[in-house]
Amino acid sequence: MNNVTPGLLKTKQHFIILDGLRGVAAFAIVAFHFLEVVFEFSKNFLGHGFLAVDFFFCLSGFVIAYAYDDRLEKMGIMEFFKSRIIRLHPLVIFGSVLGLLTFIFDPFSGTAAQYSIGKITLLFFTSALLIPFPTMEERYFNNFGLNAPAWSLFWEYVANIVYAFVLYKLARKYLIALAGVAAIILVVVAYRTGSLLGGWAGENFWEGGARILYSFTAGLLIYRSKWIIKNKLGFVGLSILLLFAFFMPYSNYNWLTESLVVLFYFPFLVALGAGTAATQGLTKLCTFFGKISYPLYMTHYMAIWVFANYYNAYKPKGTEVALVITGGVLALVSLAYLTMIIFDIPVRKYLSKKRIKAL
Repeated sequence: MNNVTPGLLKTKQHFIILDGLRGVAAFAIVAFHFLEVVFEFSKNFLGHGFLAVDFFFCLSGFVIAYAYDDRLEKMGIMEFFKSRIIRLHPLVIFGSVLGLLTFIFDPFSGTAAQYSIGKITLLFFTSALLIPFPTMEERYFNNFGLNAPAWSLFWEYVANIVYAFVLYKLARKYLIALAGVAAIILVVVAYRTGSLLGGWAGENFWEGGARILYSFTAGLLIYRSKWIIKNKLGFVGLSILLLFAFFMPYSNYNWLTESLVVLFYFPFLVALGAGTAATQGLTKLCTFFGKISYPLYMTHYMAIWVFANYYNAYKPKGTEVALVITGGVLALVSLAYLTMIIFDIPVRKYLSKKRIKAL
């Protein structure tokens, strides 16, 4: 790797609107996770907020292609993996630490007392190392009981590995064929289960693979095909369009509507987002949303478990539960911001400096 220079490792300029939309999706999934504690799926007005993950996957494919298609060969696979680990893994570990602490000290649950120190230690290390370990019955056999959203990071890593060894070299015609096969698999999964709400638990583990296989491939295809649609919708217009997907009403045809959103609507929004510009007044907001989206996503779920235990114990209603959820979202945004400033950015800078010195 003597050919690798510091300049080759620099982060490329971002698509500002896509950063902003990533933030909108992160806020939506946090709100969805609070609301699914209170409402059953059919009555949750934000019941399709979980589709934000599929939007993340599509964005990821587009951004990975933009960032690495023209330099992966020069930097090498190992340097690519180092870049992704530095970008993603500090918050995987931090989210696991938060999950461990809230599991042990949750004031509304004494479940941790039923676990041995050895079992808790194993839960922590499998979470921190992204090894699926769906053994917590009281947490619905989540693949990562201490930090549930880590399931999507597991598949993100899988997609990055497949990209480096296969998809990076794959000709466009074969990428189109792969997207077609992935689309069929996705629709079959949606039809058989009635929804695309899978991937997070042991029993639906492979559904996560179906979700990322299509969306990540679609993101790559959008970039490589230059399917960027010039428009003047801007951040506000595209945010409204994105939220429509999350507020879709429940129906007996969820498998179909969700499939159509993931197959066509999200790639369309990514193409629109890459083809529009933010106004000067909204550029800072989009940048902030982009920066806070990943810390928010990876640190919020420990509060969802605490909220669920509180809700089951006290059954709050109406205004009380609305205030708790609103306060919870605001507190989690504040926590995500502090995590970003105090932990994530400094740790990534430190690791990047050490890496450059080692070149």
